[in-house]
This record gives sequence, structure tokens and C-alpha cells, in this order.
Amino acid sequence: MPKASIFVSSVQKEFAAERRAIRSFVEADAVLGRFFEVFLFEDLPAAERRVDEAYLAGVDHCDLYVGLFGLAYGFEDALGVSPTEREFDRATLQGKPRLLFVKAGDDAQRHPKMAALLGKAGVQTVRRRFADADDLKHQLSRSLADWLEERGLIQHRGFEDRPCADAALADVDPAAVAAFVRLARQERQFALAEETPVAEALAHLHFEHDGRPTQAAMLLFGRDPQRFMPAAEVRCMHFHGTEVERPVPLYRIFKGTLFDQVDRAADFVLSVLNRSVGTRATSNQAPVTYEVPPDAVREAIVNAVAHRDYASAAAVQVSVFADRVEMRNPGQLPPSLTPERLREPHGSVARNARVCEALFLAHYIEKFGTGTLMMIRLCRRQGLPEPVFEQQSGEFVVTLWRDWLTEKELARLALNDRQRLAVMEVRARERIANTDYQRLTGATRKTASRDLDDLVSKRVFARLGARGRGTHYVLAAQGDKNGTNGTPVSAPASAAEPRKGDKKGTKGTLPRKPGSSGGGL
Repeated sequence: MPKASIFVSSVQKEFAAERRAIRSFVEADAVLGRFFEVFLFEDLPAAERRVDEAYLAGVDHCDLYVGLFGLAYGFEDALGVSPTEREFDRATLQGKPRLLFVKAGDDAQRHPKMAALLGKAGVQTVRRRFADADDLKHQLSRSLADWLEERGLIQHRGFEDRPCADAALADVDPAAVAAFVRLARQERQFALAEETPVAEALAHLHFEHDGRPTQAAMLLFGRDPQRFMPAAEVRCMHFHGTEVERPVPLYRIFKGTLFDQVDRAADFVLSVLNRSVGTRATSNQAPVTYEVPPDAVREAIVNAVAHRDYASAAAVQVSVFADRVEMRNPGQLPPSLTPERLREPHGSVARNARVCEALFLAHYIEKFGTGTLMMIRLCRRQGLPEPVFEQQSGEFVVTLWRDWLTEKELARLALNDRQRLAVMEVRARERIANTDYQRLTGATRKTASRDLDDLVSKRVFARLGARGRGTHYVLAAQGDKNGTNGTPVSAPASAAEPRKGDKKGTKGTLPRKPGSSGGGL
């Protein structure tokens, strides 16, 4: 990227030392020197000096105008106007960014025309006062850093606290803000009233800067967040096997606000997981048990969305395989946390504190570092292996197992290749019969019967139906000898489909609170 040119305007005799100090300071600074070069009029060869044309051409070609105003007004042309004032007027006419620095001193000693120029300039732009060359360098450094930050070249605010480039309050959905306030009042006794104006609500939540919505505000309440942050989405995939294979049988991308993304991604996963339907012995509605605890699924997804690195061009990815569910989000764990620490009591550390605060107020998360412990507890209770937490090449990955037959467990059971193939088939197809086993593995009927009996005895499969025609086998729950804990059924894939014409979820509403999740790493 070419360096931006700074044109220094001042009365040369009064500020000769300061002009040289500015150039030396900018060129020597490790950061400013990467972005700026300084043009001084006196650096032009004498033969090229056509005075008025030369210095005004310098203003025309600069990217940034720096004015040093002191006591003197300087040389006046036939019309009684100094080069300094002409340079300022030319920069104003050209729409150049202007940084003005005024030398501290007795204003009574200031030349009347310089005083008038200061008055004119003060109406148009911000002035900073400086005492000496060192103070000038400090003030200039602050101003140049602000200029770079406004253009996104450097940042000192966190991602979520930065004003969202090109966004205005009109890009915030008032109905989404009102729905959030309503839910936060219900769940957390939030102080604001539902009818609170958008600007006031954003200010209360620290979601605005100088009247502009921050990036956190757009992620949570934007009419179209992906217009400003295209990678802020959740990509969901369902694979029939245990590896990533193309074509992907079912692939959905969920955009909209972070609330929309969490709800719809969780719905996607639950729609493709197997579930068991019990009896109506205790209520009018038959109980439904998913093969993976729904609260663990939601917790892993909300953590991925809440703690991802939003400066990354990568999206959150949720992949459902035959044996597991993986949630991947771009970003590293905070330095104080490790995957091992997530398995023991630990404090909550938020990468995106503003986003997490909003998710807490809407009761999508808690703030006690209990989320990972809750996932472990729920999976244990359901007889599943504990979740796996890993840091992989710039991504944080959570794995929830769909059944207890992990690769480690399969190795311990010493299954033969035919039996392993049958396990993969049942994971994908949910059931297998003796004839299916023969066709899949090439075994004889007798060998197939022996292998299947062995799988039942090892409590890998459960036999359903009387022996003979109609008998089939399904995966057994851990510790379940007979496989009678409900009939496995599959939700239709269309359950994850968005409603017709609805690309971002229900407008103006938070679809629902996903339950009491532990929330947060």
C-alpha cells in the first residue's frame, strides 16, 4: 500500500524547527513511518519553485493537511493573503482531512490576520494546542493514529467496540431491539422499558460510538448484519458417514442476527439427530429423548458464536456426522484457558464481552464458566462419552458424541472388519438385518448370524423383533442390554429448512430463549 502524503503548512520562518521535527518523527516512528511520508515545501529544488503554484500543487497531491498556526501571519501576496491561509483554503476546497495545531502563547501578540484565520479554521475543524516540539509530536501522533483508525488501517478498540463502517442507526432493527429488551426484562429484570428509543438502548448497552452503532450492535440487532460482516454466519452440514465427503447431503447457511444463528443452527442439528419416543405414562405428551442432549448442543453452538474471532474471514461451522457433532469457531482460547482447564471449575473469560453481556441478558448464556462442565455432565448422564475440547490450527473445536462407540472403544472391543463396517452402516442407516449384513460384508448367513450375536453380546447392537424374518439390529445405548429404551426415529431433514421467504429468521423477534445453558467458556 502506498504511503499517505502529509503536507505541512505553516509560516516557515516561525516553525522551521518544528517542521523538521515533524518529518524526522514520522519517518523514524515504527508505525507512522509505515503509513506516512512528509512533504516540506523547502525540500523542492530552487529551480522548481514557482512559489504559489508549487505549494498549492503540494496541497492538491497530499492525502492529509497539517497546519501549524502560531503568532505570525507570514508573507502577504498582492491581495494581502499569506501562503499559509491559501494552503488552508485550498485544502478545504479539495476536501482534504485537516489537522490543525496551534502554538500556545499570548493571544494578544497574535497577528490579527492569524487570529482571523484561527477563527475561520476553528469553525470547520478541531484544533489542538501544543507547547513545544515534543508536545507537538505527541499531539500529532494521537491525531494520525485517529486518522488511521477511522480508515480501518489500525485499531486500538476491540472488534465489538469499533463503530461499524458505513452503518447508521437506520441499519439497526428497532423491532429486534424491542424484542431483546422485552426478553431481558423477563429473564434478567433488565432496567430499560420496551419502548426505549433505539439510540438510548444502544447507548445504555455501550453499543454506539459518536452516534454510530458498533459492530456488536450490528451483529445482535442489525437488519442485515452480513452486509457489513459477511463471515458472521453459521454453516451447518450433515454427513451420513464419519468423514467430510462431497457432495454434502444437507447443507445450510444461517445468517441474520446472532440470536437467529444460534436458534436455527440448534434446530438444524436436532432435526437430523435420532430421537427416542417414550410412552404417555406420566403425561398427555410422549417424552422425546435425543441421542445427544439438546442443551449440550445449544451450549456448544452458543459458545461458538459468542467466543469466535469476528476479525477472521472464517465462519462458525457445525457438522453432524454419523458418530458425532462438531462445532468449529475461528479463534484461539484466551491465554488463561486450556482445553484441559475447561474440564474443571474455571472462571468465565469472554473474547467478546459486549456480545456475551447481551446473550446473558437474553438468558442464552450464564457468566460463571459453567458451560463446558454442563455439557460434560449432560453427556455423562445420558451414557455418552464426555465432549472433546480441542484447539486446532486457529480453530476451537467441540465434539459431542452421538453414541458411546468412539474409535477408542471400538478398538477395545476388538471388532473384526465386517463388524466395524456394520457399525458404520447402522450409524448411517439406523438399522441392519441379517440379509443386509450379508450383502454389505459378503459373509455367509451363518457368519453374519455369528457376528451379529457377538455384537449383541458386546452390547454394541440391540436386537429388535423375534428371531427370524423381521429381526433387525440397532445401536444399543451404553449399558442397555435389550435396546428397549424407545424406538429410534428420525426427524425429517426439512425440519431445518427456513420458512418460505424468511432468510434471516423472524423479523423483530428473538425466536426463543434456548433454555438455561451454562453459557460461556
